[in-house]
Amino acid sequence: MAQFSAHRQDWFGSITNSNIFEVIMMADKDGNIINSAGISSNINIAAGLVDGWASIHKFGAVPAMSQGQTGTIWDVNDTLYPWSAFDTPGVLTISTTTSNGTLSSLDDGITVHVLGLDENFEEVEDTFTISGNSATGTVSFKRVYRAYIDGNIANQTQIRVSRGATEVLRINIGKSQTLMAIYTVPAGKTAYLMQGSTTCGGSADATIDMFVRYFGQTSFRIGHTAEVSGPGGQYLYQFGVPIRIPEKSDLDIRAEVRSNNARVTAVFDILLVDNEI
Repeated sequence: MAQFSAHRQDWFGSITNSNIFEVIMMADKDGNIINSAGISSNINIAAGLVDGWASIHKFGAVPAMSQGQTGTIWDVNDTLYPWSAFDTPGVLTISTTTSNGTLSSLDDGITVHVLGLDENFEEVEDTFTISGNSATGTVSFKRVYRAYIDGNIANQTQIRVSRGATEVLRINIGKSQTLMAIYTVPAGKTAYLMQGSTTCGGSADATIDMFVRYFGQTSFRIGHTAEVSGPGGQYLYQFGVPIRIPEKSDLDIRAEVRSNNARVTAVFDILLVDNEI
């Protein structure tokens, strides 16, 4: 292979290999050289063109948290996410109810997809077809992080997904997807947290804490914190150096609110990189 010295502006033949420089470039899965810097590289990752790299966009909202309460930013008010429901992996069940919890068949026939991880922390998906006001899955889950309705149908009921007797996912009426600011890093991958954002509706204000439970540990510990208020606007933090989160670790974004019926949101963006890269 011919080699060119940028320093000498000359091609090398049999002369001594001084002033030879090695250039490393990023290529897509077909071997084509791609832009490895800035937004162009992120577009290639999102398009699935870079083997071993993937993106995760997680967003959550708690509808109306009570004053003085602390809870995970997800579809259920005043509640910390029930991670212990998955101490033992298992299949999931669905029930559909009105907003006050009464069983309803208004969403009979709707298809629901649930995304999560199996007992080996590998990514899995289950598909449910609601019959009447219920459905039972066939896939054993160790974690879940998203559920959504197939097609362009807006759900007329609260779609409640449970592991045993504990609700672990909810699609609120008309949303067609869960809004939950939690995530678990799959096996064989490392997560790099790129940025996070949070808001409070109206005149509400809250303390927002990002908790991480690293794999092998029994409790969560705080990894980032913020103060946010409705009049103050959006809190947005871009990590100059991404936070590295190893495989099988759990993330849980929580709010402690100081205003009644506060709607609080949280968003975070992650790059997932295969460990063998």
